[in-house]
Amino acid sequence: MDSTSLPRSSFSSSIGDSAELEGNLTLSDRLKVFKASHFDPDAYVTSKCQTMNEKEIRHLCSYMVQLKKASAEEMRKSVYANYAAFIRTSKEISDLEGELLSMRNLLSTQSALVHGLAQDVRIDSLWITDEDPNEKDISNSENRELSKIESWLVEFLDNLEVLLAERRVDEALAVLDEGESIAIETNERRTLSPTMLDSLKNAIKSQRRKLADQLAEMTCQSSTRGVELRSSVLALKKLGDGPRAHTLLLNSHQQKLEHNMQSLRSSSTSYGGAFSAALSQIFFSTVAQAASDSLAVFGEEPAYSSELVTWAVKQTEVFSLILKRHVLASSVASGVLRAATECIQIVTGHCSLLEARGLALSPVLLRLFRPSVEQALSANLRRIEQSSAALAAVDDWLLAHPPVGAHPFSSTSSLSSAIVSQPKLSRSAHRFNSMVQDLLEDVGALESLQLDGPTLEGVLQVFNSYVNLLINALPGSMENEENPGSKIVMVAETAAQQIALLANASLLADELLPRAAMKLLPMPQTGRIDGTPRRASDRQSRLPDQRELKRRLQRSVDRLRDSFCRQHALDLIFTEEGDIRLNAQIYTSMDDNTDEPEWFPSPIFQELFSKLTLTSSIATDMFVGRERFATILLMRLTETVILWLSDDQSFWEEIEAGPRPLGPFGLQQFYLDMEFVMLFSSQGRYLSRNLHQVIKNIIAKAIEAVHATGTDPYSVLPEDDWFVEVAQIAIKMLTGKANFVNVERDVTSPSASSVVSHGSN
Repeated sequence: MDSTSLPRSSFSSSIGDSAELEGNLTLSDRLKVFKASHFDPDAYVTSKCQTMNEKEIRHLCSYMVQLKKASAEEMRKSVYANYAAFIRTSKEISDLEGELLSMRNLLSTQSALVHGLAQDVRIDSLWITDEDPNEKDISNSENRELSKIESWLVEFLDNLEVLLAERRVDEALAVLDEGESIAIETNERRTLSPTMLDSLKNAIKSQRRKLADQLAEMTCQSSTRGVELRSSVLALKKLGDGPRAHTLLLNSHQQKLEHNMQSLRSSSTSYGGAFSAALSQIFFSTVAQAASDSLAVFGEEPAYSSELVTWAVKQTEVFSLILKRHVLASSVASGVLRAATECIQIVTGHCSLLEARGLALSPVLLRLFRPSVEQALSANLRRIEQSSAALAAVDDWLLAHPPVGAHPFSSTSSLSSAIVSQPKLSRSAHRFNSMVQDLLEDVGALESLQLDGPTLEGVLQVFNSYVNLLINALPGSMENEENPGSKIVMVAETAAQQIALLANASLLADELLPRAAMKLLPMPQTGRIDGTPRRASDRQSRLPDQRELKRRLQRSVDRLRDSFCRQHALDLIFTEEGDIRLNAQIYTSMDDNTDEPEWFPSPIFQELFSKLTLTSSIATDMFVGRERFATILLMRLTETVILWLSDDQSFWEEIEAGPRPLGPFGLQQFYLDMEFVMLFSSQGRYLSRNLHQVIKNIIAKAIEAVHATGTDPYSVLPEDDWFVEVAQIAIKMLTGKANFVNVERDVTSPSASSVVSHGSN
């Protein structure tokens, strides 16, 4: 049950008729109530929830919390999507603030100059025009006060110089703050002349700049770490240079990161999983520390947060480049996906721990890693294809269980039970299956990269290539004749070897590959509220439907089966010299003799029966538990021969209008052959509706050909029971289950009143 369905229904029911009225309003009109200055959220919720019970209110609260999380996630994505704009805006604001400060200082200087000039003019005029002794006393008193302030200013500057020289940052900041307070106070009370006030302000500004430079120098030193680094950055921020302080903080962590990664690369002799783990530990711990320092000093101000995220993304690109160069490149070159899988699992594991600090770098990493992993996947698929082709060139096409200890034996199961449970395949098929199993396991571990769809497409392609190898292994395969550049494979000479080709393809397509593809499907999740079921559903939607996957695999198997049936049908129909054995003369020449022939199925159909019997025996042993495939194989092989006969225009031209049209004996033999095919197909349970209908159609066509000659075909044809009886006798004789040594000629004669009983072995 959806966790959001109850709150939504409860909320909608609590609103009642007002919801219908609001539904007719535009979005702008509905939002006016929230934009009002006197809007009271508590009163609003109370008015909407008066009719709700406790359970509904709890569901509504849960729903609101989920909406809050979704809103926060959407806000975070929006911030990440606009890093560049945030940084550009922050820099523009900082530049604007600097320009405004410069303008203010310039205006203050000009105001002081004007004020000083005016004061000097006023004093000079008074000195010239007024010689009152009382004024002289006042002037002397002011001069004495100025002398005290001048003395304080000198002492202030000397004390500040000492503090800066001794790098007593906190005390220097306190003195600077005190000086600024005195400057403001004297400016308001006009106890200092403009010139002295400007001197004080300029001195404070100069010392602030000097202190800021000292702090910046300390921050850039490699020995400045931890608390000392944060203190220096915080002091620089207090001096009013926050953007510079944050940049220096990040640069310090970057120097540390570059130094540690360089040291690791210099000390590493190999670049396997240990290197990936060590490098990931260095990178993510440094980024985490930078995030902690930034948050501790600057808080969550958007400008600094954006700069932190941009810096982290840039460092992630450098980090991923190192891994691609030293780890993933070797996986791409060798076609082994396992190393890339292990590397990415390590990195994403460390990255997930960093997300608790508000830095979600997984999308950046996956975007950077995906091209390399796709190349490794393609190389792995090529390796599967090449390895299968190499083994097919020396495969003896004998089915056996996989070698002891080979994939996919379970380490927790006993050896004997494992051997019994594993399928029997030839060597190349075992190799193909194990490599595909490993590939799907590796890709299944990389769920976040969303490579499951391309992987299954690749598996379908390599399976189609492997089926092409099996087709080429058939003797006289048309694939070899049409494509001289096809790969060399060991030819399957015997019937058992040829049926083993079909066993390989059918078992892979029906069981092994679909079962392995399930590793890419997400496991069902229960009791989760973090969006996992939705992600699982998204992943499921990317994969081809399982039935569609099986259908596509089965198409490749059908190509192999059709090639097998076509080859065996051609072996029956044509001689090695290319002459047609199944021709009209078999039947048209029978009426040249006046004596009634000995009725028995034609030799070519006897061979068809023997071939089908042998194929059935071998297929029954090979397709244990999958008898349907053996049945379809026999059905298709029989249909191939009969359909060829039905579609052979030259055959029917001779039957219908040849030099010697089909006569009574020929029609009877043709009818017997067709009944023989239907009988043994029916007994073998591979007489399809299509085959039955085709045989009925060509029998009717032969009867029509005889009728066209002016002969009544039904007058020369015996009852159907006779054809069935003769066909049954032929089957028993061909299978060695009957003995007719002493049987008279009229046993199988249609003119005999009954058929002599026969003995059975």
